[in-house]
Amino acid sequence: QVQLEESGGGLVQAGGSLRLSCAASGRTFSSYVMGWFRQAPGKEREFVAAIKWSGAITYYADFLKGRFAISLDNAKKTVYLQMDSLKPEDTAVYYCALDLNFAFIETMTAKYDYWGQGTQVTVSS
Repeated sequence: QVQLEESGGGLVQAGGSLRLSCAASGRTFSSYVMGWFRQAPGKEREFVAAIKWSGAITYYADFLKGRFAISLDNAKKTVYLQMDSLKPEDTAVYYCALDLNFAFIETMTAKYDYWGQGTQVTVSS
């Protein structure tokens, strides 16, 4: 089993920044993809960004337009999501996820094997 624990959420004004962290623990693994998803009230969970274990390959949702950046500390098995120029529509619960089938970066929730509990991000206007 793998446990994922997110941190770093909170309340921020529009235009501000937040940095989310997600640390993985439990069974050992060496090759993987870690991703961030978000779910706003009344909406489906949507893909935000993901990164391969080497850190060299990343993929982002089109709607981000360069405002977010994903990074990875492989030694710590920790993934980060730097969120800048936040907008009220970014308000959601943000989840990190782990995909142990590391061949491709997947954007579908069903492809991920483990999920964190989520951290709330609220952006006020």
